[in-house]
Amino acid sequence: MSFKSELKEFLLRGSVVDMAVGIVIGGAFGKIVTSFVNDILMPPIALIANQGQFTDLKVTLRQAVMEGTEVITPAVTWNYGAFIQAIVDFLIVGTAIFLVIKAMNSLKRKKEEAPAPEAPAEPTKEELLLTEIRDLLKK
Repeated sequence: MSFKSELKEFLLRGSVVDMAVGIVIGGAFGKIVTSFVNDILMPPIALIANQGQFTDLKVTLRQAVMEGTEVITPAVTWNYGAFIQAIVDFLIVGTAIFLVIKAMNSLKRKKEEAPAPEAPAEPTKEELLLTEIRDLLKK
């Protein structure tokens, strides 16, 4: 098998295509969640914390060294606002993925639990006797 045909076979397998679709949708979903957290959820929290932006919450560990308007050594800060925002993003995405997988597993279980078609009932003694009589008459 040539490299080109092996690559084509690999790329056109269902699992690879499904994975690619999942990655694209996951990326788009991640952007939606990030926008929700940054633009909808965090501004009221920043308002409560008396900050302009939640990501601006930080502790300055060392002040910047300035010479006039030029920064010689930048400030060292602990940006806990951005960290908290990333945690909120993670929790929302994780919860959404959990709910999707839980729903998929529930549907899969229902499909597995579907009753198997019942086997035809055994013929009664009377039916067996009539079948034998019919077969004897045919002879």
